[in-house]
Amino acid sequence: MGYRVDYDKMNDILATWSEAYHVYAPALDQRKKNVRYREIKTVDQIVLDRQADFSPKEAYYPVSQTMFYFTDTEVTESELADDKGIIVIARPCDINGMARLDCIFMENGGHADYFYARLREKVKVVMLECRESFEHCFCVSMGTNKTDQYDAALRITENEVLVDIKDETLGAAFASASACDFTPEYVQENQKKLHIPQITDRSMLKPISDLEYWTQYDEKCMSCGGCNTVCGTCSCFDTVDVIYQEGSRSGERRRVWSSCMLESYTMTAGGNRARKTPGANMRFKVLHKFYDFADRFAKDGAHGIACDAQMCVGCGRCDMRCPKQISFFDAVDGLAAEIEKMNAGEEA
Repeated sequence: MGYRVDYDKMNDILATWSEAYHVYAPALDQRKKNVRYREIKTVDQIVLDRQADFSPKEAYYPVSQTMFYFTDTEVTESELADDKGIIVIARPCDINGMARLDCIFMENGGHADYFYARLREKVKVVMLECRESFEHCFCVSMGTNKTDQYDAALRITENEVLVDIKDETLGAAFASASACDFTPEYVQENQKKLHIPQITDRSMLKPISDLEYWTQYDEKCMSCGGCNTVCGTCSCFDTVDVIYQEGSRSGERRRVWSSCMLESYTMTAGGNRARKTPGANMRFKVLHKFYDFADRFAKDGAHGIACDAQMCVGCGRCDMRCPKQISFFDAVDGLAAEIEKMNAGEEA
């Protein structure tokens, strides 16, 4: 069902939604510097003219999440802070990113991750129409420039909001709004066009891993992990025990975001590291995004994901965030060229 409303009416609707939901959308942070997913109250808080610097995952997959509390005699599972649901207003690429996180947390090993699932099931998705590409986007190459996996969709113009409603719960707030025909439109072309590495068999992984190509990142990358932090599909975390007082046996166990690009990520108790260089970490990240995920999840077409889908959704945030100006796009595109050369050599 389609509706047309002015800003005042849409603000009233947001207020109605906010009675039952926390409404998150790309908005400026308190310093008016970064665009990240924050709770909003009005339409004009939604940033439309630039890409969000952070992904929407922190709205339902918190940076730090308490799993349980403990003393020397008992363990108590954490509870959610309130009963409100969550509305995430996001562009198509980010909605596709959410679907990939769903695969990772809900399908890995046949058991859903309890702490992820209890927040994710509270989420309703409102698609923010995106018809023009930003500088670093390559969503069209990844097939993530469009989606029909939403509960409602918005087109926000200078004077009004057009809405496509699929979920009756959200649609109830539009009872007095003017009906109209509205079909969302999508980005059709990006400035960047990615050549996706053609890794057709696991036997290719060893020669790909051994490529000299990866050593260039040993000097370039400073292992800060910023790329993982802004990525909408990175899911890695550490578990940390927080003791309340020195000598106490009372505290809490938290799940805290981590990064495969950190020097300490693969370090074991004895001090050994499975991947000892930034180049090895970059290799792991690229192959995880462009082979491992598809091999494990996408082939089943779970959560509305195409069977040939990769983990990366082409948002380009990692390129925007890197303090050393390393381009993940270039890393992947360059690997595709290396694989072509490698295959040509094998055929000769």
